[in-house]
Amino acid sequence: MNGKATTTRTRLDRGRSALGPALELVHTGRAPTRAVLTAELGVTRATAGAVAAELEALGLIRVDSRPGAAAGSQGRPSHRLSVDDKGPVALAAQVHADGFRAALVGLGGRIVATVPGCVTVSEDPAQVLGEVVEAGAALLRATGRRCVGAGLAVPSAVAEPEGTALNPLHLAWPAGAQVRDIFAERVRAAGIDGPVFTANDVNLAALAEHRHGAGRGAQHLLCVATGHRGVGGALVLDGRLHTGSSGLALEVGHLTVNPEGRPCYCGSRGCLDVEADPLAFLTAAGRDPGPEVSLLQQSRDLLRTEYGDPSVRAAAEEIVDRLGLGLAGLVNILNPDRIILGGLHRELLDADPERLRAVVADRSLWGRSGGVPILPCTLDHNSLVGAAELAWQPVLDDPLSVLPSRASETEAS
Repeated sequence: MNGKATTTRTRLDRGRSALGPALELVHTGRAPTRAVLTAELGVTRATAGAVAAELEALGLIRVDSRPGAAAGSQGRPSHRLSVDDKGPVALAAQVHADGFRAALVGLGGRIVATVPGCVTVSEDPAQVLGEVVEAGAALLRATGRRCVGAGLAVPSAVAEPEGTALNPLHLAWPAGAQVRDIFAERVRAAGIDGPVFTANDVNLAALAEHRHGAGRGAQHLLCVATGHRGVGGALVLDGRLHTGSSGLALEVGHLTVNPEGRPCYCGSRGCLDVEADPLAFLTAAGRDPGPEVSLLQQSRDLLRTEYGDPSVRAAAEEIVDRLGLGLAGLVNILNPDRIILGGLHRELLDADPERLRAVVADRSLWGRSGGVPILPCTLDHNSLVGAAELAWQPVLDDPLSVLPSRASETEAS
């Protein structure tokens, strides 16, 4: 081993504990240059350089060989850092009321490849999860990418530590289905290595938005969304999902917002789940949902093309008012510093942003005292990206324990 390699290895040994934090900084876009990485890690420039070089040797990031400076910037130019767009991927899967989607997701929350499938979800979770894993495995074969693990998003509270779907109300699956075990078994049968995770779809959407989207920088982030059916919520505190003692926190869909309202699947009446989802909107607008496309897509199309119709506008206002009541109650309890809305709720916010904000402000103590920013989610397929985040987390925690270093090859030469 020559002297230069020895010096680099010594610096890396000193900064080995910084590999994970450094990778997360690049992964979330908070360290676009080596200078920023140095400052964020609180290490010397030499150590930051050695850490960046090791992450590059692992095939995780790229270090621009020619340092450059942004126009008008002061000081020495710095090497730019980015995720390696040819690096490993995580297999992400999502099951919802209208089917499933599989994707390969790289660092930075970047979707490399994706494929939808299935219109009618079988009553047998093993069959559905087998199909979605096979779709993901086909993507891996087609791209030739290395896979670090797999994550699954489901429209149900997922109990911890068992990994069971407690209430897949909008699927025909039995309550308490062992979705994590089934998913893991199908992943292994497909020859895919790495850890396997399962979580609620809105929790994962919130995690993805916090790291890569509209939730960046929030300390107390509340996410509420309606996808294909029902309403879900999630809370991210200081960068981590708040899941409660057993994974069941933030079941916001069963807040009562209309005591005389529609019967809910949970046995109550007037829950947010049935008062502010796509079916509720279509019904309020006097539209008979068809089987051609998902309820979510039908609702989006109606908002975008017929919002001038009085019946459509009145239905949108009704749903916004119900949603606003629910959000106001959550604001009073949780005191978030930002709210993000996904699915149909994002479309409703875009259609009439002031009405929703006014309802929340009027019904919320904290809203009246200054207001809480309410923003639309910005990521496409954010639940998939969040599922991938679970699979990427072990790599972010300790890259060398998951991926073998290729630095030794350089030293040997």
